[in-house]
Amino acid sequence: MNNGIVSTIAFKCKICYSCIRECPAKAIRVLKGQAVIETDRCISCGHCVKVCSQNAKQIQSNIDEILYELIPKNNVVAIVAPSIAAAFPELSSKIPTALRKIGFNKVCETAFGADLINPVYEKLFEESKGKTIISSPCPAVYSYIQKYFGELTENLAPIVSPMIAMGKYLKLNSEKEIQVVFIGPCAAKKMEFQDEEVRGAIDAVITFVELKEIFERLKINFDKLEESELDPPFAYEGKSYPLAGGLLKTAAISSDVLNKNVIIVEGKNKVEEIINEILNKKINAKFIDILFCEGCISGPAVGSELNYYSKREKVINYINDKIHLVDKNVWKSNIYNSRDIDLSRKFPIKNQRKKMPSEIQIREILNRTNKLTKQDELNCGACGYFTCREYAIAIAKNIAEEEMCLPFLIEKLQLALEELKETQEQLDNAEKLASIGQLAAGVAHEINNPLGTIMLYSSMLKKESQKTGRNNLADFDMIIEEANRCKNIVSNLLNFARQGRLKISRVNIIDLISNIVRSCSINPSFNEVKIEIFDELVDEKIEADYDQLKQVFLNLINNAREACEESVQKNITIKIHSNEKNIIVDVTDTGCGIPEENMKKIFTPFFTTKKFGKGTGLGLAIIYGIIKMHKGDIKIESKINMGTMITITLPKIINQNTIMSIKENEYVS
Repeated sequence: MNNGIVSTIAFKCKICYSCIRECPAKAIRVLKGQAVIETDRCISCGHCVKVCSQNAKQIQSNIDEILYELIPKNNVVAIVAPSIAAAFPELSSKIPTALRKIGFNKVCETAFGADLINPVYEKLFEESKGKTIISSPCPAVYSYIQKYFGELTENLAPIVSPMIAMGKYLKLNSEKEIQVVFIGPCAAKKMEFQDEEVRGAIDAVITFVELKEIFERLKINFDKLEESELDPPFAYEGKSYPLAGGLLKTAAISSDVLNKNVIIVEGKNKVEEIINEILNKKINAKFIDILFCEGCISGPAVGSELNYYSKREKVINYINDKIHLVDKNVWKSNIYNSRDIDLSRKFPIKNQRKKMPSEIQIREILNRTNKLTKQDELNCGACGYFTCREYAIAIAKNIAEEEMCLPFLIEKLQLALEELKETQEQLDNAEKLASIGQLAAGVAHEINNPLGTIMLYSSMLKKESQKTGRNNLADFDMIIEEANRCKNIVSNLLNFARQGRLKISRVNIIDLISNIVRSCSINPSFNEVKIEIFDELVDEKIEADYDQLKQVFLNLINNAREACEESVQKNITIKIHSNEKNIIVDVTDTGCGIPEENMKKIFTPFFTTKKFGKGTGLGLAIIYGIIKMHKGDIKIESKINMGTMITITLPKIINQNTIMSIKENEYVS
């Protein structure tokens, strides 16, 4: 049973998804941004370990078990894979000495197990009757077939691997009970030796990477070690197993390029391809030798910095150096005497396929990630899946997340950034409004008293002048007029400062705006202005402060009229419509428009472009404050000499608890 042979180191995982792209079994589930390996689905091929640049994938370590449980028993035999020459290119002749030094009683070569199973393969090849046979020494390959292509388990050669064969041989030919530890470059071997079909042949598995760590931990000094040979039995051509086509060579099966009955496959992509070809009956070859890696010399835990060709050369040199030491007669005798060892095994189906989602589910997921048409499916592979469709299927199978799609995430981030900028602007405005509101309240209070005195005495002096017949009445009128103007400014300041609480009631927005337009129509200043209302609502009311909304739309209509003063066409259009949650009012004029450089200043208190004496610059600031108090939004679009459209969005229902808790002079954005 696979008990987490390969796992993720969470704090190192950087959400790059390269492991997902490389996982043939799609056994990696993204959970809250972390690439988590699903143990039952994993085939322990170790490709995710090889491709992870952050070293966030790890292979289960059995170092402590070897050092503190097995070796102290003083009956442990190490069997070493031939790819030892690629892992320790300059030290392979000293490795047997080092292993004995750390406590192994004997050090044998796993390759003799390959020699044991080769006659079985040769016989199987000869007796096959048109059936395609798939080699079974690679545990990642047969596990992949067992879990995801159960139909092909009957095509797997029912033969144990060299590791299992060697373990069985040693235990049957030992005078006392022994423990056998396999040392090699493969993570999947840690899964294989625990398989129910072969359990007991091997007691532990460590990788070359773990072996290097043991040497470092025990401070093994190779400079002081002598060279030594492995213990018998010695392997012959079985040493070539870690190389692509090595099985065919030792089993005397022709691998000639013109032999269409035999195919050699190595590497993840080719393995996936050939398995699908066999499944779809597009391959008629009698025998297919498959390795998930490019030969065992490229295993995920070989621990070598050499490239493929250098590792291959080291192993070939090692084979050529050692093969002449084999006494062919002794070797043949050992093989013959082992003829009764049971080297067969079965491969039961261990189906891990997830149910395929429906086309409707796939389409819904694609739509949610803004892939509405075929052209929207970029198939960029950033999520780790080769196509957007594969990615949607993975989401439906609950092994992927929508946030894995980079284009979709970028779009979301762009929208979030725009919203953040808008919120920041609103916060800045709210902060200005709050501070200016407090200032305005104080200033208005202080000005009101002397202003009242000025107006009172100006009126008294004007009456005296009328009695005496003086000709300076126009001067007094000017004083009173300007004092009234100051009074209006102070009134606006107080209105601005008092925006703290709303008196919520059910408001018919159509009636409110219609009443304002009616009152404007009898105002002489609106004589040349045409106002139209387009009502698209169906008897909808909102929760709002009637008086404050009246102030909002009255100010907007007055501003629109003033903007149209110099225009040939003086039209104001008010469109009232809604969506599921909001009432939307568009107030559009055909006026002079707002220069682009002023767009960011229009809600700033006391900013105005009107002529002197025409405005205080508080109108839009007050409107902004009122709309924000209603949890609404205000947007302005404008073009010079073409007009302006102000869009007010108001929620149909306001959380009154939130509104009533707002203190005076606080503004919520």
